[in-house]
Amino acid sequence: MHPWIADRTRAFDSSGIRKVFDLAAQLKDPINLSIGQPDFDVPQPVKNACIDAIQTGKNGYALTQGMPVLRDKLQQQVNGEYGQSDRKVFVSSGTSGGLVLTMLSLINPGDEVIIFDPYFVMYTSLVQLAGGVPVMIDTYPDFRIDLDRVAVAITPKTKAILVNSPANPTGVTATEAELRGLAELAAERNLALVSDEIYRSFIYDEEFTSPTKFNDQTIVIDGMSKSHAMTGWRLGFVHGPSEVIETMIKLQQYTFVCAPQPAQWAGAVAMEIDISQHVTEYRKKRDMLVDGLSDHYEVTRPGGAFYVFPRAPRGKGSEFVAKAIENNLLIIPGNIFSQHDTHFRISYAADDRVIERGIEVLRKLAKP
Repeated sequence: MHPWIADRTRAFDSSGIRKVFDLAAQLKDPINLSIGQPDFDVPQPVKNACIDAIQTGKNGYALTQGMPVLRDKLQQQVNGEYGQSDRKVFVSSGTSGGLVLTMLSLINPGDEVIIFDPYFVMYTSLVQLAGGVPVMIDTYPDFRIDLDRVAVAITPKTKAILVNSPANPTGVTATEAELRGLAELAAERNLALVSDEIYRSFIYDEEFTSPTKFNDQTIVIDGMSKSHAMTGWRLGFVHGPSEVIETMIKLQQYTFVCAPQPAQWAGAVAMEIDISQHVTEYRKKRDMLVDGLSDHYEVTRPGGAFYVFPRAPRGKGSEFVAKAIENNLLIIPGNIFSQHDTHFRISYAADDRVIERGIEVLRKLAKP
């Protein structure tokens, strides 16, 4: 390692997913079920609003906390949903930017953060970037939250619990009982509860539940990347207790400065767009994939997001993924998201024909 490079960068390992994409570059017409972004386009009215914002000169710095056109609308929505007097919202530079600012605002060196394994790839690294210590709670084989395990994992150093429902990489949605229990436990032990709700629009079998309903101190991270296919627009938002949010706004001023201004004008329009048709289509894609694999693979039926996380039929998950790539199928090894190397992630944010081709290859690979 170069002598100038800071120790904190050791928390990051970019090799796993990058290896898959490096391999992808060598394949002709790969069956790509690896990418965690919607396969539909940004709605036309949202594009038009962004173009209009650019054409009418809304290209300067935005307010650090977010432009009123979007922030006020978000605040109204949050107030309507929760009715909590001290819940404040700000616009972040992407959901990832919101996560970074949350960790930098909450975590002191040595603080412990409880994370459920498997987890979104950034969680552990961002905790460590802030000087914190990730504490993993294993949720295999069915990816359910065991509240007794959480209670046992809490120590005097625990600062926060990070929950993601619907989840990446499993697609599993926590039950209302699990989220209520987590919310009550966090309140009782005076811990920050951070809820990553970026996939809340993609929920298929029940109504969405946020732990905020049961704990008014919950910090929620959300955005428009997944719901409106705006992954490249870097438009997220965070809401929570006003003092915590004010701290994040202060840090945003000295880091990201602001979310892109034209994207915020477009985001205000995106809030009015109905995406239920896409959710219906993704429910069908979920069913197609799970039904196509369940007689050959051990797979937990996901309730949301657009991922399935099956167990490899034999050996290590990473070895199975290498075999799949040899067969022109791009999927992600589970050990990118986990301390276990037993599973793999499929994204069904893809055309139905691509999913069908993927099922065909996976059924073939399941045979000894």
